[in-house]
Amino acid sequence: MYFRQLLHDETACASYLLGCKTTGELAVVDAHADLVDEYVTLAEGQGARIVAVLETHVQADHVSGLPALVARTGATAYLPEGAGVAFAHEPLADGDVVVLGNTTLLALATPGHALAHHAYVVTDHARSNDPWLVLSGDALLVGDAGRPDLHAHGEHAVEELAATLYRSLTDRLLALPDDLVLLPAHYSGSVCGRGLSATPVSTVGYERRNNKALAFGSEEAFVAALTTDIPPAPARQAEIVAANRAGRQPADVA
Repeated sequence: MYFRQLLHDETACASYLLGCKTTGELAVVDAHADLVDEYVTLAEGQGARIVAVLETHVQADHVSGLPALVARTGATAYLPEGAGVAFAHEPLADGDVVVLGNTTLLALATPGHALAHHAYVVTDHARSNDPWLVLSGDALLVGDAGRPDLHAHGEHAVEELAATLYRSLTDRLLALPDDLVLLPAHYSGSVCGRGLSATPVSTVGYERRNNKALAFGSEEAFVAALTTDIPPAPARQAEIVAANRAGRQPADVA
């Protein structure tokens, strides 16, 4: 399996290029608009092609590189079922699998930061049928959990999303093996959490033992903590979300 983590320090966003070297099929997860050229160059350097672009959720803090990558490569766009986007894509339900030769990405529904949010459990079948990595999006971060307010609206209150996130963490992500490598969509400097580490990689077991956001003894305590002293929303959040839902190119965002 080929795997690269790409960091965008200005927005503290992490994205991922991965896939099967045998078949030359690669995917980008949580693509950043500023890194589209780099994803393409890295893939070409491996003699591979980008055939899939996946989002863990509709991003609220930066413009997605998904539409530009799809336009350049002809890749298929994948988003969680119910993401509410207005462009062609394949919706992924909980348990769906994207196959890239010997590499598979299992969609694991982990709502809470957003109503439609997936983590992706990655297995390199050329080595083992045991999963190796989990790309956790904004659900479980290194040192924190994702904030629950950015996608709260209408009938879905912040407290409801925080409670949903608690269940996603305890019932889904923390049910994964402790040795699974955990790779989030953000790190220190992002507004998507309050106690993020500057180290953008961990394991499920390390976070289980050391993540303060996972140390609360009840759902009620977790919800109270996540809904208190929430930091300001990202600049131009509404514009960014609208652009990402429409699949617009970065230049279309004023």
